[in-house]
Amino acid sequence: MTVKFAYMDYQSTTPLDERALAAMMPYLTEKFGNPHSAEHRFGWEADAAIDVAREKVAGVIAAKPEAITFLSGATEANNLVIKGVMEHWGAVKPHLITVVTEHKCVLEAAAACERAGYRLTTLTVGSDGLIDLDQLEDAICEDTALVSVMAANNEIGVIQPLANIGAICRERGALFHTDAAQAYGKIPIDVEAMNIDFMSISAHKIYGPIGVGALYRRQSKDTAIAAQMHGGGQEGGMRAGTQAPALVAGFGKAADLCAAEMAQEQGRLVTMMKRIVGDLGSAAPGMKINGHTDMRWTGNLNVCFPGLDGDRLFADIRGLAVSSGAACASAVAGPSYVLDAIGLSVRDAKASLRLGIGRFTTDEEIDFAIGKISEAVFKQGGCT
Repeated sequence: MTVKFAYMDYQSTTPLDERALAAMMPYLTEKFGNPHSAEHRFGWEADAAIDVAREKVAGVIAAKPEAITFLSGATEANNLVIKGVMEHWGAVKPHLITVVTEHKCVLEAAAACERAGYRLTTLTVGSDGLIDLDQLEDAICEDTALVSVMAANNEIGVIQPLANIGAICRERGALFHTDAAQAYGKIPIDVEAMNIDFMSISAHKIYGPIGVGALYRRQSKDTAIAAQMHGGGQEGGMRAGTQAPALVAGFGKAADLCAAEMAQEQGRLVTMMKRIVGDLGSAAPGMKINGHTDMRWTGNLNVCFPGLDGDRLFADIRGLAVSSGAACASAVAGPSYVLDAIGLSVRDAKASLRLGIGRFTTDEEIDFAIGKISEAVFKQGGCT
């Protein structure tokens, strides 16, 4: 079969797994009840589906089901944690720490807190995209309420040392939040062992439906936060509004599949990514990997082709769905702020591609991508 198009933008979103869709269908048809209707079986059925999904989502990170709050996605979770922690604890601990390469919603939520009068420290990263743990230790002080560090970067795939960060935060009395939208269900995470207090999760990054996510919150009076959405007291008062049983059921099934297939999928992606790196490196000897070469999610490859015209490069790879940065920031003019943070020039940032592979990527798509990119590089005389 000749491939004429290849989807390699799995960091933006993943295809909905048919098994997750099958789990959703009953709650889109005959089991249509409101999960908060406690007087009849339609409500009971919907509520039971949410309970099952809560267990599945929690199990992936060795958490208790009651620690999971269902939301609209990781963006809402990030906003709830950052704003909610600072609103609740800010009078006694008015300091917030985050990182320059965080997702836009974390940076914008942190900026909103700063405008509200809280003190913000934004850590830099090295050329490999990793934070400096000594810099983190120096930044934490007695009035630090929250440290927010992304687990796996959405643009360059770099995985931060979560256990080390968690240990530092716990020792220094600061709460630790991680945006794990790109890491949950892909790499092993144990929230207790890693001293993670809050974690943001997205269903559509793990082959579940768009429009649902979750917040993990360690159950303790120390992790109390101010709700940002008020109404009927749903989700333990953390997030008001009628839940969508179909979306939550699909999320739960997607999480369950990730837990069951994580090791197998990781091995398959490692093999595929080694072939991509090897073949593209042979076709373009000057190619450079953006971010740490080892401490990264193997389904992500962000590469720079120095000396190439980025606009022409993208024009020559039509038919290949890749990106130059985060999908959430595609409407923002200019090169990636993440690539800028790790030291790339504007020209090199524009000549960088983010390739994302996943569960449904085929060998034929890999061949197509390698061929398309190699041909585009050759047209410009190769990279230097």
